[in-house]
Amino acid sequence: MKQFAAALLLAVGLTLVGCGSNSSHPANINGTWNATLTDTNNATMFSFGTSLVVNGDGSLSVSHFTFHSNSPCFVSGETESGSFQLAGDFNGHMSGTFGFVVNSGTPAGNTVTLTGTANGNTISGQWMMNGTGCSGSGTFMMTQM
Repeated sequence: MKQFAAALLLAVGLTLVGCGSNSSHPANINGTWNATLTDTNNATMFSFGTSLVVNGDGSLSVSHFTFHSNSPCFVSGETESGSFQLAGDFNGHMSGTFGFVVNSGTPAGNTVTLTGTANGNTISGQWMMNGTGCSGSGTFMMTQM
């Protein structure tokens, strides 16, 4: 009887361990991301790569930000900031609301703002740009690398 109880306990334990693993959905937003911003005609307006880390207060630490596309609206010296409010479950599925802002250095006065939703290894939503001679809007998609 003791052997049967031990075997049953082992089987239940292995089953619970197997149910909790799901490596196809990252558990957090921390990491390297690539983004593509398209306009209302689905033409790529901007693309960039960056590394993000969520701080305890929901703000983002941004590093290694690089535009992959050329634009007279963002020549050099950009500054970035953002926020992320996490929602998720105990199976490792990450989701939440995402906000991100890029301010131009040279030329000064241009801002692109992204607002969206994170789900697993993607973030998608809307973007809008305002500035001196630079404006636009559309959708964006970010993918975790």
